[in-house]
Amino acid sequence: MSTNAARVPRHVAIIMDGNGRWAVARGKPRPEGHREGARAVREVVRGCRAAGVEYLTLYAFSLANWSRPKTEVDALMRLFVLFAKKEVEELREREISVGVIGRPEDLPATTRKALDELIRKTAGGKKMRLSLALSYSGREDLIGAVRQAAALVDRGKLRPEEIDGSWIRAHLSTGILPDPDLVIRTGGEYRLSDFLPFESVYAELHFSPLLWPDFTEKDLLAAFDTYGGRERRFGRTSEQVKKGQE
Repeated sequence: MSTNAARVPRHVAIIMDGNGRWAVARGKPRPEGHREGARAVREVVRGCRAAGVEYLTLYAFSLANWSRPKTEVDALMRLFVLFAKKEVEELREREISVGVIGRPEDLPATTRKALDELIRKTAGGKKMRLSLALSYSGREDLIGAVRQAAALVDRGKLRPEEIDGSWIRAHLSTGILPDPDLVIRTGGEYRLSDFLPFESVYAELHFSPLLWPDFTEKDLLAAFDTYGGRERRFGRTSEQVKKGQE
């Protein structure tokens, strides 16, 4: 399946939901679903890179996920280490740089070290930016930006009237990324689950019933085709959009 390159989203963000349910449905332990989900990550990264996506952000581990069973959390932390070591050469070859949003300081030292090394070794990638949301919470990210603003105001280094949407956006952990154009969620759920709430106000949303391990490049391109058929108005009328394209 091909997609119109002119309508490929610049920034794609994905909520990779359904790994655990995929495993349970097959009588396997939940960590097995996460391992299979890593295959889907590889395929989607390749698909986005081939399609010309500039930024890909994956919701890999939320702040709320720390409340899951310790065995599952530990398995995920080991999986992140494996991913960092196994994928580095291909990411370098495809000129993909890696970054982390959220609170990486919460991660175990071994996981943090492996990811830091991945970030360092892929820093030269200019074709696509892969951002991993780890120990991430959109609300906590916003709270952090507000606290920064309050502290600066308290020290007289920022005036309250200088705090606007642009200031807040620049001080989120996603500050170096553009707003997502398309947010995809797998697993059949219809919510953002604390993922990029401030950044996604004008994003197109695509919900897939597929569990993440079953999501393929074909499904990714189908989401792109759906995105390409939507009119991006950003508060304007259809007539204004059409005139702007003339």
